[in-house]
Parts: sequence; structure tokens; C-alpha cells
Amino acid sequence: MVKYGLDYTRCRWILPLLLGIAVIFGLIALAGRGWLESETLPYLNRASLWESCTKIDTDPEFTCTSLMEYAWGRAAAATFLLGYIILVICFALAIIAFAISTLRFNFIRGIGGLLFVAAVFSIIGLVIYPVKFTQEIFLEGVNMFSWAYGFAWTTTIMEIGLGFFFCCLPNYEDEILGNVKTSYLYSSP
Repeated sequence: MVKYGLDYTRCRWILPLLLGIAVIFGLIALAGRGWLESETLPYLNRASLWESCTKIDTDPEFTCTSLMEYAWGRAAAATFLLGYIILVICFALAIIAFAISTLRFNFIRGIGGLLFVAAVFSIIGLVIYPVKFTQEIFLEGVNMFSWAYGFAWTTTIMEIGLGFFFCCLPNYEDEILGNVKTSYLYSSP
């Protein structure tokens, strides 16, 4: 990406595209019902960020209780949701930053800083949820964190990684804009 510069049409939109993928993964995590699962006959338990549901084998439907009744449930949901909102804002700012023909590199570094803030909020929510859930809500058997919880962690890891890219990209401003003479490792005598 640095070799060809950000004006190279295939490389220019890689970072905003990755941010868009992180936004999609975060949306899947927020809407997903598979954060925590537990199965011990005759009970089947399933929990999301918003509610915990239990089903007995003979009963055709789940009985659900809201996790928003607990202070830790509201805290976990609020911090992860706040991290997600900051991620969406970063995605919009990245689209704006990369759509401008002359890049503002300090603007790009600010997006990286916001991504680190979003990652901190997401990590807080992702740590509060399993610790307090397993302490306060008794589920028989082994608790397994499922696919939606995995998508939430994937979003958080992408926020951290993209934060590094957005923060480090301005260090290569001259190379990206083509203001530096190309140096070669081998020179002929």
C-alpha cells in the first residue's frame, strides 16, 4: 500500500473497507442471540447481550428474562454499544477522509485515536458480560461462549489493528504522496 501510494485505486479504500467489515461484525454481535450457551439435559440455555433464555426439553418455547434488569447487564450493553457507535463514526470519517483528493493526515491520525477509544469501550463490555453473567446467573453444565460473542471480539480486535494502521499511516506521508526519491538496495558500480 505504501509502495504505490493511496492514489493507487485498488489500495486507497482498503482501510475504509476493513472498517466497514468491522461495522458489519459489530452489528452481527449486537443482534446475535448466541453470546453464551449451555446445555444440560433437560435444560437448554441461550443468552445474548440483551436477554437470557431457558428452555426445558418438553417445552417448545424459550422463557426469556431481560439482562437490563441487572446493573452489570446495562453496563455491558452500554459500553459495547458506545464502542460500536464510535466505530460507526470512525467509518463515516474514514469515508470522508479518503474521498478527499488531498488527504489530511492529521485527520487520519484522529480516526486512529477514536478507534482505540472504541476498542477500550468494547473490551470493557466484553469483560463485564461473562464475569458477571457467570457469577449472578446460574446455568447448569458448561457455559460455552458462542458465535455472536466471537464476532464481538473480532470487532474489537479489528478496532485495535485498524487503530494502529490509521495512527501510523501519517508517518509515511512523503512516501505516499511521492515526495521522496526512490532508494534501491543495490546500486551498480
